[in-house]
Amino acid sequence: MDNKKKLAIIGGFIVLFDEKKKKRLWSKRWFLERRKYSHMSLIRELQTTEPHDLHNFLRMDKEAFEILLQYVDPLIQRNTTHMREAVSSRERLIATLRYLATGRSVEDLKFSCAISPQLLGKIIPETCWALFMTLKNEYLKFPSSTNDWLEIANGFKRSCDFEHCLGAMDGKHIALKNRLIAVRFFTIIRDFSAPFCLPL
Repeated sequence: MDNKKKLAIIGGFIVLFDEKKKKRLWSKRWFLERRKYSHMSLIRELQTTEPHDLHNFLRMDKEAFEILLQYVDPLIQRNTTHMREAVSSRERLIATLRYLATGRSVEDLKFSCAISPQLLGKIIPETCWALFMTLKNEYLKFPSSTNDWLEIANGFKRSCDFEHCLGAMDGKHIALKNRLIAVRFFTIIRDFSAPFCLPL
């Protein structure tokens, strides 16, 4: 067999192989039409007609959200390129707040945000970092003296009747293993895997 026939056969296999390959899109069509499919139109509607539902959706009122957006906007803003439209700072912050408030996975969140899970996996940590960096000095102050710690403990004693408490996480339970603590005081009626737990 001469070289021309060999090249023709090899070329034929290459063409057949290329035709069998499924063409893969750079992005799913509905991600590219984010304006049409995302929750942003719902948010615009809630801002004008249902502020209570907007508060429930964002876990904060519109004014607090706008202030928060002003803080983080310079750090999370991205530029639109000729290849694709950038996800706005507003969309980034809303997606992050929904992720933090609901605990939904990025695979689930992609359906309401119309943002790919890969991009959400980058957006959420970046936005959390921006929130921390902009709020840490004013709102996330770490106590610097013994008196600061005692003031926090006294606040918990006054408001919750918890002594020696220095912090709390809403809705969390910590399983206790030390059985020397009075079981009746710390038992939660709901089913919990530990024999008793301490609500914070």
